[in-house]
Amino acid sequence: MTFKVRFAPSPTGMMHIGNARMALVNYLYAKKEGGTFLLRVDDTDQERSKPEYEQAIKDAMNWLGLSWDEEEHQSARMDRYEDVFEKLKADGLVYDCYETPEELEFMRKRLRSRGKAPIYDRSALDLSDADKEKLKAEGRQAHWRFKLPADDIEWTDLVQGEKKFLAANLADPVIRRADGTFLYMMPSAIDDIDLGVTHVLRGEDHVSNTAVQIAMFKVLNDGKFPAFAHLPLLSGTEGEKLSKRKGSMSLAEMQEDGLEAMSINSLLAHLGTSENIEAVKSLDELVASFDIASFGRGTPKFDFKELERLNSKLIHEMDWATASARLNLEGADESFWEAVRPNLSRVKDAQDWADIVYGKVTPIIEDADFAVQAKNLLPAGDWDETTWQTWTTAVKEATGRKGKQLFMPLRQALTGMDHGPELGVLLPLLGREKVEARLQGTAA
Repeated sequence: MTFKVRFAPSPTGMMHIGNARMALVNYLYAKKEGGTFLLRVDDTDQERSKPEYEQAIKDAMNWLGLSWDEEEHQSARMDRYEDVFEKLKADGLVYDCYETPEELEFMRKRLRSRGKAPIYDRSALDLSDADKEKLKAEGRQAHWRFKLPADDIEWTDLVQGEKKFLAANLADPVIRRADGTFLYMMPSAIDDIDLGVTHVLRGEDHVSNTAVQIAMFKVLNDGKFPAFAHLPLLSGTEGEKLSKRKGSMSLAEMQEDGLEAMSINSLLAHLGTSENIEAVKSLDELVASFDIASFGRGTPKFDFKELERLNSKLIHEMDWATASARLNLEGADESFWEAVRPNLSRVKDAQDWADIVYGKVTPIIEDADFAVQAKNLLPAGDWDETTWQTWTTAVKEATGRKGKQLFMPLRQALTGMDHGPELGVLLPLLGREKVEARLQGTAA
């Protein structure tokens, strides 16, 4: 059997961390099984679907390294959906309904008040042709429902185990709106059949949709349907629903912020599994360790601090060849990178260090006598990571200054700023000549 999965985003907004997780899991599963990764753009919502959102989704996937093998657009398959719909109509498997949204809501409330499930009662099936013509004359437009079979629906979920939905608790789903547009259910099932999707991995919020779609598969595909896996949705660290305020940024924002793509992949690949979450440098490593059976049913918690930890680890282990290809640091070399990278949380932060080390800085000196005294106490010999401590200890003993009164004037003189990179690392990179010049008030 040819193995095939699909990631099916709707281009109605930016790609966020939850979307990225499902894209990554599908990609890793496809590569692990030597199968095909399909990108299916679910763009049937003509009003909300935007080309710029589709491009943003593709840009995010490319940044993460999630290259797809095939691409399809639902908007290009409308004729196919129409043909299937007409066949279902001819076979009596869909039926037209004329209730208004208000009437349907009243019906649901009435059933709930009686302690019953708010299931559509199929009253539209009792309408005569004359009844329908009268409703149409009132200006009502029909919406269409798929007639579910009387059998219970069962499947073995790759994450959640045995699943069973009682037919009595399922309402016939609306598959076509009154304006003629199709809802998600039917086009998705048709696509999975036509495009040969063998495994569907998605969030657990789709479990009830799966029950309905399996009924459609049985009608449209001789009883055969894909394997399904429903992963728990991500939550915040306190179990709260993710929101932008809580750190659920779009992938575009994360990239702009300077996060490493592999830090995101490293976290998402094992979030919610029994595996340890460690920073890895390549998708190949994640493919090798991927196991769909390792995902549990508990709600995984997305912790931005954990993402930051993984990100820092990747940067601290990044070699100069990789870093230099992403930076335009005139004069910087491998020794500079190795000196500063333990202090970086983003690769781009190296620019701040390079500006101070290799650029021209105008010193800020409010007490020239103190600056000269500090210059005269600079240690002799070669400088290393201990030089800063040695120097400031000598200046402290000679001047009586300590704390901010000691360190701030030195920082301002050497960097021209009130804050910035660690001076203990900067000092040997600057070198004696540049340090002396800046302590004398010379731009250097």
